[in-house]
Amino acid sequence: MDTKRRKELIENYKNRRPEMGVISYRCKETDEEFLGISKDTKSDFNSTNLKLSANLHPNKRLQELWNKYGEEGFELTIAKELKYEDPLEDHTEELEELRELCLAANPKARKIWR
Repeated sequence: MDTKRRKELIENYKNRRPEMGVISYRCKETDEEFLGISKDTKSDFNSTNLKLSANLHPNKRLQELWNKYGEEGFELTIAKELKYEDPLEDHTEELEELRELCLAANPKARKIWR
């Protein structure tokens, strides 16, 4: 790959606008919901699914349900999407506020990650 093309790809990656928001894993059988903040929802769904499939997820209850019901036993959604302007800005605080709103709306919901 030539240097010009490599620089172009790096620049495109830096300026991409990934979907950010609150991701939700809801067990269809028990109706338990687990919420996490995400700066790249597609990437975080893939990462979390991989950890769950490998039986390596730190959330023991989520892992237990995944082991029992499998991926097909869960509904994966974006509970709230964050609208933002600058992809380079840190949006962690805004994402945490969105998650708190989702937790308040469903008192039985829990955080995916502590």
